[in-house]
Amino acid sequence: MTIITLLTDYGIADSYVAEVKGAILKINPNITIIDISHDVGNYDISSGAFQLARAAPYFPDGTIHVGVVDPGVGGVRKSIIIKTRTMWFVGPDNGLLAPASNRLVIEKIWEITNMQLLPKKVSEVFDGRDVFGPTAALLSKGISPEVLGTPIGDIIRLQFKQPEVVGDTLLGDIIHIDGFGNAVSNITYDTLERAGIKEEMVFTFTHNDEEITLPYVRRFSAVEEGEYLLLVAGGGYLEVAMNQGNASKQLDLKRGQRIKLEKNLI
Repeated sequence: MTIITLLTDYGIADSYVAEVKGAILKINPNITIIDISHDVGNYDISSGAFQLARAAPYFPDGTIHVGVVDPGVGGVRKSIIIKTRTMWFVGPDNGLLAPASNRLVIEKIWEITNMQLLPKKVSEVFDGRDVFGPTAALLSKGISPEVLGTPIGDIIRLQFKQPEVVGDTLLGDIIHIDGFGNAVSNITYDTLERAGIKEEMVFTFTHNDEEITLPYVRRFSAVEEGEYLLLVAGGGYLEVAMNQGNASKQLDLKRGQRIKLEKNLI
């Protein structure tokens, strides 16, 4: 069984996602299609890249990931296929596919150039349906990427800020607000390990001139309902959270915001 995943900014109110799925199934009706997200935010490439990089490693080897957050559709950006050690990625060359494919180790990249194998284009601004979905379907049927495209040397990569450890202080940036209101930072579990940070340590978080004590714990239930905490959740990133509450709403935290966490040495 081959799986094709879809990640887009199309939303679900319109028929766009269904049209992409229809184009895939027309070529390979035996494929399994799984939605990662269609609500990453219109034109929000970095949000889509984060969600794709977080989800992709959990799929079986051979999965084909289609990502379409594509404000440059119809322009000069390339349409690409990426082969990693275990999976495939298809989408626009605008940085969207880079974090996920890097995480899985890129082996080869092609620009999609052989349009003769794809359905006749109905629109110049719907490559999800007319190019990327069909390309993934053809790959799933065993069509070689060498037939579909032309090898290229590299892809566009997003520039993300990196977390810092300065003495007893952690510096990072909020990169995502999830549906529970948890503020996900770019401080990874690996960063914490290298800095010698362990569970049960306590940090001071200064926000809007107010100092908030945040214990670094393993689970939400380690603090009382309505209390703030720090933890590394499923994605491997440190989050500012509230047990059964919305930390981002309560603290007015937003994507792109710098955070400073000072180890409480008392």
